[in-house]
Amino acid sequence: MEDDAAVWRRLRAGDESALGDLFDVHEARLFRHACRLLTDREDAKDAVAVAFFELWRKRASVRLVDGSPLPWLLTTVANAARNLERSGRRYRALLAKTPSASVTEAPSGPDESGVLAALRKLPAGEQSVVVLSVLEGYAERDVAQTLGIPLGTVKSRLSRAKARLRDEMTAMEASWT
Repeated sequence: MEDDAAVWRRLRAGDESALGDLFDVHEARLFRHACRLLTDREDAKDAVAVAFFELWRKRASVRLVDGSPLPWLLTTVANAARNLERSGRRYRALLAKTPSASVTEAPSGPDESGVLAALRKLPAGEQSVVVLSVLEGYAERDVAQTLGIPLGTVKSRLSRAKARLRDEMTAMEASWT
């Protein structure tokens, strides 16, 4: 089996089958990541699809880390997930304003308490850094390269995010007593 770097060279050269090969290798991990960020499995599938379409479209400018587009794909899935959540909120708000004889409430997702709910409350920049460095285990240097930001920015965002998450979890634990 080819490594990501070899498949990437084929993809950059316009080989569409290389996109399928990358999809086969990374789809499951990206789907798990999307499921962490979204309550609806269909939206998670859409976020993964969007990431691969964007990978193909932007293949000339994608930043690789250690020869792999995975960190870029993880970030793109997170961005697509935020966009899907935002559009879903707008759609539900529009439905709520629409006059109807029998208004039905939008289905509610699973309980949004816990670490993932706290993660979703973080600003997008901090969320991306936490996902790549803490959840996915990439080195801060690689996170900086993937996001196109200085290493110091990664460190400060990670520090702020950890403090916010710690405060959120402390508040949550206090509510249990």
